[in-house]
This record gives sequence, C-alpha cells and structure tokens, in this order.
Amino acid sequence: MMGKSILRDKSYDFALKIIKLSQFLVSEKKEYILSKQLLRSGTAIGSLIREAEFAQSKADFIHKMSISLKEGNETLYWLELLKDSSLISVVEFDTLHNNCKELVAMLVSTIKTSKK
Repeated sequence: MMGKSILRDKSYDFALKIIKLSQFLVSEKKEYILSKQLLRSGTAIGSLIREAEFAQSKADFIHKMSISLKEGNETLYWLELLKDSSLISVVEFDTLHNNCKELVAMLVSTIKTSKK
C-alpha cells in the first residue's frame, strides 16, 4: 500500500510539472503539437495509476499499470525530442527525464511484484 501511495504522489507531482512545461511550450515557444503529445502521455501516467487503484482483478491492475508504463516510455520519447530540438533546456530535460525514469522504474517494479 505504501508503494502505491508513493507512486500515486510522484505521478501526480510529475503531471503538474508536465502541465507547466506544456503551458510554457505553448505560450513561449508557440509549440502546439509536441506539447500536446507530451501533455497527454505525461498526465496519463498518473490517471492510469489512479484507475488501477480500483481495478476489478489482479489482471486488470497489472493491465492498467502496464499501460501507465507505456505512457511513461512515450513521455520519455517526447522529452528527448523536445531537448534534441532545443525547445527545452538541458536542465529542464534532466529534471523531468529523471522524474519520468523514476516513475518507469517504480511501475516496472510494481508490475513484476504483482505478477508473483
């Protein structure tokens, strides 16, 4: 239970950071496409974790967490693309990328533990 709570809190905090980055990209960089993709995948991580809290079965829980993991991996892709296209700074990238990698690692661990 404690692990899920930490995952829930970290994914929520991450979603807030993604929202702020998306707002920055739209207002300051006039970037609408990548920011929308990042916003969708970056906030989906936490929403799927929330869905999993009320999963109908163990298999449903694992499925929802696995989709969250996929969204995390997609978010890493968008962050890398934003950095490599110079739309975000290396400092912004490093912080968010590390946060996302941490979420991905926690999701992998949760899924593996749940499969036992």
